[in-house]
Amino acid sequence: MACNDDEPLPTPTTTTYQDPEPYGMPFQNTPEIEDIVMYEVNLRAFSPANFAGVESRLDSIKALGVNVIWLMPITPIGEERSVGQLGSPYSVKNYKEVNPEFGDMDDFRSFVDAAHDRDIAVITDWVANHTSWDNPWMNKISWYTKDASGNVVHPPGTNWLDVADLNFENEAMRKEMIRAMKFWILTANIDGFRCDYADGVPFDFWRDAIDTLRAMEDRNLILLAEGVRNDHYSAGFDMTYAWDFYGKLKSIFENNENARNIFVTNSAEYGSIPDGKHKLRFTTNHDETAWDAPPTQIFGNAEGSIAAFVATTFLQGVPLIYTGQEVGVDVNMPFFSRYPVNWTMNPSMFQEYKDLMSVYTSAEVARTGTITTLVNNNNDIISFKKVKNGDEMLFFINTRDNAVTYALPSSVQNTTWTNSMDNSNTLLNTDITLNAYEYLILEN
Repeated sequence: MACNDDEPLPTPTTTTYQDPEPYGMPFQNTPEIEDIVMYEVNLRAFSPANFAGVESRLDSIKALGVNVIWLMPITPIGEERSVGQLGSPYSVKNYKEVNPEFGDMDDFRSFVDAAHDRDIAVITDWVANHTSWDNPWMNKISWYTKDASGNVVHPPGTNWLDVADLNFENEAMRKEMIRAMKFWILTANIDGFRCDYADGVPFDFWRDAIDTLRAMEDRNLILLAEGVRNDHYSAGFDMTYAWDFYGKLKSIFENNENARNIFVTNSAEYGSIPDGKHKLRFTTNHDETAWDAPPTQIFGNAEGSIAAFVATTFLQGVPLIYTGQEVGVDVNMPFFSRYPVNWTMNPSMFQEYKDLMSVYTSAEVARTGTITTLVNNNNDIISFKKVKNGDEMLFFINTRDNAVTYALPSSVQNTTWTNSMDNSNTLLNTDITLNAYEYLILEN
């Protein structure tokens, strides 16, 4: 698009701007970051009924121990230069409207209220780096990045041709972006944001935006950056992505890499971030299941996907469950079109996820215990201990598709434990044999 004179926006951009009146009472039960269990909702896959469909399954989501729901973008989708069958949810046509594909503002408020009633916080995707080509902001061409000829460009270094790159040197754009973020907190009573492509947005914008959001009265917000830059923590984000951990776990399961290397990656990720900050750990999300493969394929089969989930959830970090993961969706799930999940398939798998998350949420040591790697010479088993306030838990996870015999370290030989999954007594002698992708969680 060629440069032209800026035209007035329909939304106020002057110093007389007033924030909207708040809807409802701010949610008071936002979990501590270290206690979060997050569930990502792909609205196009979750239910044909959209907001109402997710609301109808809130009890099933809560049964997984979930206390934070992350909704993929709920804003209208651009039609100009649209890609895919229905367009990308990350092509924002208007920052202050609800996509009618999913419902209206009243439907969204009803969902948020129902989640809050169940002590579940709600965050939504926020796309700060770019907009659609038919967003009203296009009337302000100076708000966008332009090439030498004065044409607005798509985000540099990407193939995202359906979106236009925003210019963060423009102060008016930055202010309007922050107002739009506040709009959703006030108008719909949400509890924070997962910020898309955060690495593509300057540090000083995130710092200014988060400082403004944190200053809002009676709000305990959750802020997740899709990125790995360490300055996201200085800007005020609570969490960043654990892509290195995900990649290492894939290599262990897919390429038979030494299973003990997961501890090197874990230490590297957590050794580089400030105390009190965390990594979001996952075996899948909307990107991985759309472009890579579902966890039932990446990690061997359904049993392998659960073994990988155990390592991801219990070692360290904030665990994420993605739409359909808990029932073993076994195909690539797009988000440019609809793919309704069959929630009745694999009920035993759903039950196993519930049982695992019951262990995780009921034991503080499982979430925040001090980690000790169990010394061993086995390349196939992920084994570690967690200790807190006199409580201990042991974890043994077979990362292979065959049975493996594991020689126990002397520190745990000839000790008796309780199996966390079925409460049976377990005597550890000198070794244990784990079947393909079998795991063992023990507590004292």
